[in-house]
Amino acid sequence: MPQQPASRRRFLRQTALAAGATALMPALVPPSVFGQNSPNSRIGVGFIGTGRQAYHANLLPFLASPETRVVAVCDVDRWRAEQTRKRVDDHYAVTEPGRARGCAVTGDFREVLARADVDAVMISTPDHWHAVMAVAAGRAGKHVALEKPISLSIHQGRAIANAFPPGGKVFRTDTEVRSAKEFRQLRQIVRTGRIGRVTSVVAGVPNEQPPVPAQPEMAAPEGLDYPMWLGPAPAAPYTTHRVHQPEDLRARPGWMLIRDYCDGMICNWGTHLLDIVQWTLGAGETGPVEVRGSGTFHPAGGLSGVLAAFDVRYRYADGITLDYRMAGRPFLRFTGTDGWVEAEWWKGLTASRPAIIADPIEADGLEARQVNEKLDFIDAIRRGRPTLIPAETGHRTNSLCQLGLIAIEMGETLRWDPGVERFVDNPTANQRLERPLREPWKLG
Repeated sequence: MPQQPASRRRFLRQTALAAGATALMPALVPPSVFGQNSPNSRIGVGFIGTGRQAYHANLLPFLASPETRVVAVCDVDRWRAEQTRKRVDDHYAVTEPGRARGCAVTGDFREVLARADVDAVMISTPDHWHAVMAVAAGRAGKHVALEKPISLSIHQGRAIANAFPPGGKVFRTDTEVRSAKEFRQLRQIVRTGRIGRVTSVVAGVPNEQPPVPAQPEMAAPEGLDYPMWLGPAPAAPYTTHRVHQPEDLRARPGWMLIRDYCDGMICNWGTHLLDIVQWTLGAGETGPVEVRGSGTFHPAGGLSGVLAAFDVRYRYADGITLDYRMAGRPFLRFTGTDGWVEAEWWKGLTASRPAIIADPIEADGLEARQVNEKLDFIDAIRRGRPTLIPAETGHRTNSLCQLGLIAIEMGETLRWDPGVERFVDNPTANQRLERPLREPWKLG
């Protein structure tokens, strides 16, 4: 999760306070869902992955909601799982004295999926596990909220989308980006024609962390099931920087810089901002027709191997271009025939003419669903409707990032057919659409 200013951190803290959480809910949950909150009717939620993102952000809205009950937690790191179990049990001991039941804890996600009291799962594992777990959860009949980026290949993303067709179990691509006021306003400005016809878009994301040199092999710490942590990824010797700091729920984990487990900033941040691009352009179930890019990777021979810098250009069928680059800050700029408007996350809007942003901005009618992405997920389950970012939409945004990465690796301009999700007349590029998985974790 990106670093957040005080106001946003304060909001997340408020939703976590056990005693005061339910008092906040009338402002956060649509009123029509109240009256359905008896303990037996609540949505049973299982947490798969209990690292820093789950513990400090993803868990809190589910604990605060009167619509859900966290019934199981899972992590291959026993210490992390126990920290989360304790937080869950302590919360319910305060908010529901005399009714609290012990939260189940396990190191095997399959045990969570087999539980009859688990209706939905929040998956917050390293990225290399996302597709395997999401598809398995769909097959088990569970609703899924999945951390972004949702997959490590376009074929994996397609498998997820196929596992959650419209009208089936609810799926939510877990990014808070549509909850950001500046991006909702940006979309409304563009879609109501204030900048004229859109001709181009620029998306910028923060810089990547420095490279990590080669590390010595170590013994895995007691309490970490390292073979299960690796799971579908290639076999590799344990070292702290490959996984995460033991007994630490604050530090950024090392796996986020290693290509076997993560595609780096191009996907980690891209799945935030490019979602807004696709949403604003009305391209949520399609994509560009051409892509080219350049970039530099972390030095060979080190532990890390993600992109240190990149600059990618996409072209859509209607001629709109999207330039996506590592720019040191998170922003979007839409340029049209009558001016431009830019939104920088947490910093608001700027424009080529004051009137573009000074005049009242028409509401998009979605504010109640956009206050928090977890509440969108919960409400979608209750109402039997899609989330704001269902599987197909999340997959298409994730694909944008991966198309850019492939174009950089290939070093050539690639033509893309978004209808069949294949490169045109380029078998070599098409081989990069898949990411091999080790047995028994194949998605077939």
